Amino acid sequence: MAQLTPAAQFAEKANIPFPGASAEYLQARKALLAEEIEFRRHMTRLGEQRRALPPGPVIARDYRFKDEQGFDARLLDLFGDQDTLVTYFWMYGPQRERPCPMCTNWLGAVNGNAADIKQRVALKILGRSPVERQYAFAQQRGWRDLNFVQTVGDDYARDLGLLNPDGSENPALVVYRRDGDQVRLFWSSAMTRDMADPGQDPRDAPDIASLWSVLDLTPAGRGTDWYPRLQY
Repeated sequence: MAQLTPAAQFAEKANIPFPGASAEYLQARKALLAEEIEFRRHMTRLGEQRRALPPGPVIARDYRFKDEQGFDARLLDLFGDQDTLVTYFWMYGPQRERPCPMCTNWLGAVNGNAADIKQRVALKILGRSPVERQYAFAQQRGWRDLNFVQTVGDDYARDLGLLNPDGSENPALVVYRRDGDQVRLFWSSAMTRDMADPGQDPRDAPDIASLWSVLDLTPAGRGTDWYPRLQY
């Protein structure tokens, strides 16, 4: 493995775009840049470690879905001609009048990249509401590149721990891999609420929601008492 240049050495190349920065600001920015470089390297190692996971469990249960055309489908059918299937289960069950605002925010961002993502993998948005209802909301939001799928029955949601006893739901990002005529779990988000550090909102790392990634670049950060809404 090639020896990496120390992050602090790279940080000495920092280019502050406007003149007049104080010595204090310049020193702090270089220190932060070194940490950002280390963070990038850690994310790279995480990606390599994720890709090196051994084969996951075979999905033995015959879950059924209704695809974007309303046709009956198996989990294997959702792959299309791809070997990898990325799924997001969003909180828009039939009991909800409107979908979860955070799920909606995340899907809006993904919609902008969906056409590109689908060049590499299959991408399906799963929900418990009828597929027609999901598409009706997508049309309201102007989402044209997301494919929505209805889970038939609640076995899938229950087995993945996405349906709570009170009928409320949890979101889930799950990646599957085709293995011949079988489907294996590759990776699923595993950071639960009880894993959150004190004073922090529970979330995955790296944070895949562009909303928070952008706000993390700002002086006030993401805040502690604000969440997106469906309308402003």
